[in-house]
Amino acid sequence: MNAPVAFTERVYTFHIDFNGHVSNIVYVQWMEIARNRLLDALDLSVQRIRGTGFSPVLIETHVIYKQPVFLGDTVTIEIWLTDVTPLYAWMAIRISRADGQVAATGRQRGVFVNLETGRPRRLKPDELAKFQSFVLPEHVDE
Repeated sequence: MNAPVAFTERVYTFHIDFNGHVSNIVYVQWMEIARNRLLDALDLSVQRIRGTGFSPVLIETHVIYKQPVFLGDTVTIEIWLTDVTPLYAWMAIRISRADGQVAATGRQRGVFVNLETGRPRRLKPDELAKFQSFVLPEHVDE
């Protein structure tokens, strides 16, 4: 992978808070969609990864809101891995407005968990290599 996984989302009325811009919770929802798309790019859709006996579980989320986004706007959401070890992965997320302004940036960390025991599980070398092939620097074209 040479670039972040990217997609667009349109802002609808149900995304807007009482201040007239996108609610902070929507950014977290967009990050969830981004993580699912990243797993799809890894050929580990949610359905498929559950069949492997392990799953990444989110344990940290950090968001920095930079510019407001409004009803009718379209945003581009990008996600990429910045660090992967046998036990956890860090992801970076960037949400940009159509005018090119960065609306928000974020970081998330997930730990790999054995689905049977609920305990952390280290990735096998071949699994780790698959995730590491999607690692990019922390700041990509920002």
